[in-house]
Formats: sequence, C-alpha cells, structure tokens
Amino acid sequence: MLTLKAVRRLAQADVVLFDDLASGPVLDHAGAQAELISVGKRAGRPSARQEHVNELLVSHAQAGRRVVRLKSGDAGIFGRLEEELVALTQAGIPFEIVPGVTSASAAAAAAGIPLTRRLTSRRVQFVTGADVTGHLPEDINWAALADPAVTTVVFMGQRSFPRLAEELRAHGLPSETPALFAEAVGHPHQRLVRTTIGELAQMMADAKVVQPGIILYGPLAFQIGAEPQTV
Repeated sequence: MLTLKAVRRLAQADVVLFDDLASGPVLDHAGAQAELISVGKRAGRPSARQEHVNELLVSHAQAGRRVVRLKSGDAGIFGRLEEELVALTQAGIPFEIVPGVTSASAAAAAAGIPLTRRLTSRRVQFVTGADVTGHLPEDINWAALADPAVTTVVFMGQRSFPRLAEELRAHGLPSETPALFAEAVGHPHQRLVRTTIGELAQMMADAKVVQPGIILYGPLAFQIGAEPQTV
C-alpha cells in the first residue's frame, strides 16, 4: 500500500534502495531510468549492514542523484529510520520523509477490525519483540503490556512471543485474550490467524519462522462476531 506521493517519488528516482519486504510489484512504479539496489535486512539471514546502507544513501545523493530509500510499512516505526536520517544530516544532505502505511493498520484492515473502540479499547501501543540482540527486551513495562483494555501490536515478535505470552499471563492477562497473527500482510500470499495469546504462543513455539509477521492482541483482535480461525 503506497501513497500517491510515494508513487510519484518512485517514478522520479534515479536510484532506489529497497528492502526485501518492499520489492516485487512495488518496484514497477520506479521509472525506467532508476537503478534498483537491494539493501534488505532480514533476521537470521545475510543482510546489508546499516553502515553500508548509510554509505550508499550519502554517496548517491552527493553524486547528484535523486535517491529513494524504499521500506515497507512505515519506516518511522521500528524501521531504522533515525540511523539513516543521522547519516544524511551529518553529510549535509536534505531529505524528505514520505510516511507509509504501518503494518499495524494494514493487518487490522485485512482482518476487518478497528484498532480502537470507545470504552473498551481507547489506547493502542506499538512494541518491539526484539532488541538489538534479537531477543525480547529486558526493560519492558509489563503492566502496560498486560493491560486488558488496550490493543497491543507486537513488531518482530514471532520468535520471542512464547516468552512474552508467558510473562503476560504471569502479570494477569488471561490466556484466552484474543490475538491476531498477520503474516506477509499486504502481499498476495498473506495469512491471518485469529486465535488467543495462549494458542498463539504454542503455535510460535512449534513453528519455523519464514515470512515476516505482526501480532495484535487485546479485546479487538478477533474479527467482530467471529470465532478464532485461520483464513
């Protein structure tokens, strides 16, 4: 899902530095003149170093090229946006941020649910399931994450969710709390699993993580009027 501004910028670009999750049909919007360079970063796989990505951004811009750094979702939400802005700022290169559609909104829309509801879910919180080491962060506000009246969205949390769910239950959140797992959201092969945090934790413990996914839990995680299911 792209904004019209993002499509225009792709068409104007001389260079497109793109992530794995922003490849495929999205790149069809790039002009014929554009040089396409893959700089994807995926957990557990050989990936471009952030320093190398920064160097490419700076060097192509200093050469007078119009550069698009293409990411999936919204780069401002756990998308390493700041590291790249720092590199550009230090090099004196002007930039424009074109906001994307966060996978949290995309997943909720695909599942046919809202992220908020008056009286029962008046707050949304975005958290990461992986720190710089790839493990669950240690400095978590468990009271906030175990709040039953909040929609919680967990980015990059497939590997750590079994432990996360264990801690949530220990802090008072019932195992039956609705949960939604959205895999490859926005792509033709997306998969939505409507379940509970207890069942999802077991599924994640048994599964081999292949596709990127996002987890939502809280009172709105089931489709309105629906039972837990996979679609």
